[in-house]
Amino acid sequence: MGKILWGAAAIVVLVLAAVAGVLAFDAPSKPPTLASIQDPFATVDFRDMPPVQTYATRDGVKLGYRVYEGGGDQIVVMIHGSSDDSSGMHALARAMKDAGASVYVPVLRGHYGSPHQGDIDYIGQLDDDLADMVAMLRAAHPKASLSLIGFSSGGGFVLRVIGGSDEKLFDRFIMISPALPPRAPTHRPNYGDWAAVAVPRIVALSLLNGIGVDWFNGLPIVAFATSPKVKSLTSWYSFRLAVNFAAPQRDYRTTLQRSRKPVALLVGGSDELFYPDKFAPTLQPGRPDLKITIVPGLGHIGMVVSPAGIAAIVTAWREMVTPVKTSRNTHAVPSR
Repeated sequence: MGKILWGAAAIVVLVLAAVAGVLAFDAPSKPPTLASIQDPFATVDFRDMPPVQTYATRDGVKLGYRVYEGGGDQIVVMIHGSSDDSSGMHALARAMKDAGASVYVPVLRGHYGSPHQGDIDYIGQLDDDLADMVAMLRAAHPKASLSLIGFSSGGGFVLRVIGGSDEKLFDRFIMISPALPPRAPTHRPNYGDWAAVAVPRIVALSLLNGIGVDWFNGLPIVAFATSPKVKSLTSWYSFRLAVNFAAPQRDYRTTLQRSRKPVALLVGGSDELFYPDKFAPTLQPGRPDLKITIVPGLGHIGMVVSPAGIAAIVTAWREMVTPVKTSRNTHAVPSR
């Protein structure tokens, strides 16, 4: 019996040593700058970008947002992609304003312009921040209709909201080139060279969180191919930020299926990070009324900066706000 106990103790020590080694040394290596993600923003005119305003969150922190006042009773909350800040959605937000919506683009916690760039305090804090922003909007616009639109990782975050407890805050959802969970068939190898992930560290942290140990959740687990010349980009995410700013990891199909709110998805036909033609077979079996639009010839960033991508998104939003009976092409399925 003594030998068995000593053997078990030795195994525990070895496992703990292995976990400690992974936590200490398995930091993600920053990949080379990915020009296809950085360069398209050079076409955007930022001179008319509105200044950052602030709203109060439940923990007393004032987070920023930009507002594009469009008047009327339609409000759009717009979530940017990974590593970016609110300015990355400027071209699309401006077009949505011209279409009649008042657009609010939050400065997401953990990103440029917020406390602790690259990290948040706990998993779920982004959800709380979004709910606090919506409370502010509802107080100012009690009769408004709210849409949630997210791009890339922001699109994955929208999927997190869909079917969850915060789904009731919004009337409709649009996912633009959404980042589904890492094992989804929509991902290109190595995330299209956009992100480097420390998989062993993720496994170790997931195991620790499974037994209630979250002490090390601030460790970096993903690094992005950002340009060091652009200071507003966040080059890495901690475990808790990466988990929170993402689609549900295991039941994302079920999440979408149990929602009864209108949802649309758009993606560029030449997206470098995701396989455009795999979104439909991945998501539509559980939600056959999901409208999916593939915009020919557009890359990942092109969806939110090019005239064709922006026009497709505005059109999709208009159809959801004012549904009309039209014939659909093979890329679109009628909404409920």
